[in-house]
Amino acid sequence: MSIHPLPPPKEPTGLGRLPAGRWFTLIGVVSVGAFLAGAVATIVLVGQVRAANPRPEVTVQLDRLNVALIVLFATMLAAGAGLVVIVRYAVLKPIDQLTEQVRTVASGDFDHRLHVDRPAELAELSSHVDSMRRRIVTAWRTATEQADELRRSNGELEQFAYVASHDLQEPLRKVASFTQMLEQRYGDQLDERARQYIHYAVDGAKRMQLLINDLLDFSRVGRVTGERAPVDAGQALELTLDNLSATIEDTGARVTSDDLPRIMGNTLQLTQLFQNLIENAIKFRSDDPPRVHIGAKRDGTMWEFSCTDNGIGVEPKYADRIFLIFQRLHPRDVYPGTGIGLALCRKIVEYHGGQLWLDDGGGQGQGATFRWTLPAVGDDE
Repeated sequence: MSIHPLPPPKEPTGLGRLPAGRWFTLIGVVSVGAFLAGAVATIVLVGQVRAANPRPEVTVQLDRLNVALIVLFATMLAAGAGLVVIVRYAVLKPIDQLTEQVRTVASGDFDHRLHVDRPAELAELSSHVDSMRRRIVTAWRTATEQADELRRSNGELEQFAYVASHDLQEPLRKVASFTQMLEQRYGDQLDERARQYIHYAVDGAKRMQLLINDLLDFSRVGRVTGERAPVDAGQALELTLDNLSATIEDTGARVTSDDLPRIMGNTLQLTQLFQNLIENAIKFRSDDPPRVHIGAKRDGTMWEFSCTDNGIGVEPKYADRIFLIFQRLHPRDVYPGTGIGLALCRKIVEYHGGQLWLDDGGGQGQGATFRWTLPAVGDDE
């Protein structure tokens, strides 16, 4: 298996720029120089002693010293030669082999096996590195298979989205339209129960259309119109307030905000995010007129936003459940909706690289505060 090669290694600095082999050569040259200097100095000293015509017993000792020095120097020379051989064939050559094998793997051939026989430390190291290579290759192949399966699944999802947006909605429109026409044409011949049945049929068809549209919005996050660029969050909020102007006027709601920053995001999806949160704040209102405030504060490379209202609030024990798709805390006849709004909000925020959560400072009857993070624009960091 050959895949894209790894990036080139970092250049060594300082004394690390000199390879190990050259270090051994340098040390060997210095050692041989010191050895020869010591031998020459010894010969010179012995010659000077002989030139002084010492007594016979001193001459004998000098001869013995010469023999001892010759044996010592020969032993040191043999040990040095042996050390050179050991270092060359037991250390430097296996290091070169392992280095070449690692270069082959780094160049893209991730199936190339790493193995050296000696010394024991390098053999163990190559075994560990090769085990890591096998695990990486296995994980990469698994990830590739999962990516292929994900692409196939996304293709099926796009096909479903096309069918849902065209083929499924048309029959629902016909059911609702013809049922209403039936009521208009034969309304004087129908009793109260028949009219109630017609109302149920029309309401069910409209709710199914709403559910399909919400599912389409949920599936489109990150797939359709998902490009991210510097966006003025204040403009996204203004678009949201324009979309909700009728609802805000009917309920007497008041929406305020801090000076909102520029962030990296998608205008359409951020508008959906603001719209769902503000709609929820207005829908789950208390007896007082709705009051909603959008706040923002800098947190490192992220902006932390908040949406605070004076509505009925959410009990902390439901803090995770409310973000699950189709999860509802109230009956449909009390608070209409599909139960997908907050799940859509969380998916939008996570697609942008942030997090969305319920602030646990509130509670039932104390209003609710939702907080989420979004990446700041690079120039503002």
